[in-house]
Amino acid sequence: MRNALLAGVAAAALLTAIAPSFAQEEKQGGSMIVTYKDDVSTLDPAIGYDWQNWSMIKSLFDGLMDYEPGTSTLKPDLAESYTISPDGLTYTFVLHKGVKFHNGREMTAEDVKYSLDRVTNPVTQSPGAGFFGSIDGFAAMADGTATSLSGVTVVDPYTVQIKLSRPDATFLHVVALNFASVVPKEAVDEFGADFGKHPVGTGAFSLAEWTLGQKLVFKRNPDYWKPGVPKLDEIDFEVGQDPTVALLRLQKGEVDIPGDGIPPAQFLQVKDDPTYAPLIIEGGQLQTGYITLNVHTPPLDNVDVRKAINMAINKDRIVQIVNGRAIVANQPLPPSMPGYAPDYKGYVYDVEGAKALLAKAGLPDGFTTELYVYNTDPNPRIAQAIQQDLSAIGITAEIKSLAQANVIEAGGNGSAPMIWSGGMGWIADFPDPSNFYGPILGCAGAAEGGWNWSKYCNEDLDAKATAADSITDPAKKTEREQAWRDIYLAIMDDAPWVPVFNEQRFTIRSENMGGPDALFVDPVHVPVNYDYVFAKNVQ
Repeated sequence: MRNALLAGVAAAALLTAIAPSFAQEEKQGGSMIVTYKDDVSTLDPAIGYDWQNWSMIKSLFDGLMDYEPGTSTLKPDLAESYTISPDGLTYTFVLHKGVKFHNGREMTAEDVKYSLDRVTNPVTQSPGAGFFGSIDGFAAMADGTATSLSGVTVVDPYTVQIKLSRPDATFLHVVALNFASVVPKEAVDEFGADFGKHPVGTGAFSLAEWTLGQKLVFKRNPDYWKPGVPKLDEIDFEVGQDPTVALLRLQKGEVDIPGDGIPPAQFLQVKDDPTYAPLIIEGGQLQTGYITLNVHTPPLDNVDVRKAINMAINKDRIVQIVNGRAIVANQPLPPSMPGYAPDYKGYVYDVEGAKALLAKAGLPDGFTTELYVYNTDPNPRIAQAIQQDLSAIGITAEIKSLAQANVIEAGGNGSAPMIWSGGMGWIADFPDPSNFYGPILGCAGAAEGGWNWSKYCNEDLDAKATAADSITDPAKKTEREQAWRDIYLAIMDDAPWVPVFNEQRFTIRSENMGGPDALFVDPVHVPVNYDYVFAKNVQ
């Protein structure tokens, strides 16, 4: 997921905070100021899929399942309980009664069905639609021959049944994603395409104000169905804030969390300062930063050209640009993910070998292309390093440095030949190897608006991915991991990506913000679980 902390959408499996434990009493009240450089693209849970809006959406909406705060352990959420049929194909969820949307109406099973129908309807153009591919009737939704999932049935106002067309080892994780958040049909009908600017959910906070280009204000939901949550009365998200200025404002006590993290240029200075070092929060994340190569854009449609680009990139130099806060990657999966191939060598840095491959492709003099990049440091500097590496083999890459939303749009509509994913690089939505495939390398993710920006679609690998996810027997865990390993190594043979690095996430909080370490930095509510943060200065 999700693209992520430097990247767009995603959660990590293991996060540890190096901030000290908080002993203060968690009182209700107070507010928090969070800054971001760019405005938020959307707060629609069916569409939002970047690191900036992911945790915001989590606090506005709920789904059938969620995770124990601070962990990657699944638990029922809007569902009070659930059962799974012996064949693993039918899930029955019993809902909590009395849960209200922000508009005051009670949430029912009809809303669950509507929300699942909406996210899988191609008209919605949800980048997460492919996650729901195991639900019976998904194919008919995807090809436009149906407008409702046949596998989702409302049993009664508080019971919904979901039938799968095949066993799916990831399904409970899927219904814990933002994409499965429950929304009210009447609000979507009222606002249409602008629902993302007027979100209505059942979450701990509601949107009270959104001044485009300036700020968003979240207010505590006084009718929230979970006792004692949230702790804060208000969160102010100030946008248009340069990350360096945001850090200075935090040091002056004017900001509580610089949402873009600690700027790389200031990282060592802050880390070595005894005043601020204890306030740094470090997150180990299941993340990969990569360059996408659009396989339908000539000459990137030639596999030898794509392999040449892989061999041309000096990844060690790029890791130095981020102050060593990453390790070099040679495959899509990060090292701590099941299915990672530790013995795989990948494409080694070899300028002469890259030139030879370009010559083999009929391009001895290279070619001209475009490289899109998110315009927040260090990403433009990384793009310049990539540009220099490509120049060394005769490729002239014009850098398109744009706001995150514009890069995402260009990737989704397929107009970007190459994209450096930094600021949007992939962090797992959940700790399973399948999550690095469907949204960003599978055929479903290659659709209009999807996050598969290379537009790579290998139907044979799609079938193998489906087979791998049909292995639900825990005794066959090794078999399933091997299947995913084989899939990712086959992808590397086709070279739709240049995997560059796996990164650690660092941010910083103000003295005033508290919350148990595991809750303040959360593996699913990326970058922060806003629901459980509290202010220390509440009287």
